[in-house]
Amino acid sequence: MRVLGKKLSARLTLALAGLLLVSIGGGAQSSSTDEGKRKVKSRVAAVYPELAKRMNITGKVKIEVVIAPDGHVRTTRVIGGHPLLVNPAVDAIKEWKFVASSEESTQVVEFEFKGADN
Repeated sequence: MRVLGKKLSARLTLALAGLLLVSIGGGAQSSSTDEGKRKVKSRVAAVYPELAKRMNITGKVKIEVVIAPDGHVRTTRVIGGHPLLVNPAVDAIKEWKFVASSEESTQVVEFEFKGADN
């Protein structure tokens, strides 16, 4: 049990260190939202962390967002994704603006981080 705890702690430390080494550009990243939901008015691309690029970590991050009637993101909840990729995706989605609506809505947004060779 202690070995498992140490491994988890080491991975968490590595993930946090990676989040501190966020790069400003480079790497491919795309995002999508559920069809039939609120349209995106303006979106911010997630920054691909330099450590994730060096470690060739790719994959998808799924985030459930609650959108206020005025179109700003009220809350986020991570559904899944690699720990090194989650925070940049959450930081980006918090900057998105959706088309206004008469009521609050919830939908899932998916970010895909691809390696430089893809």
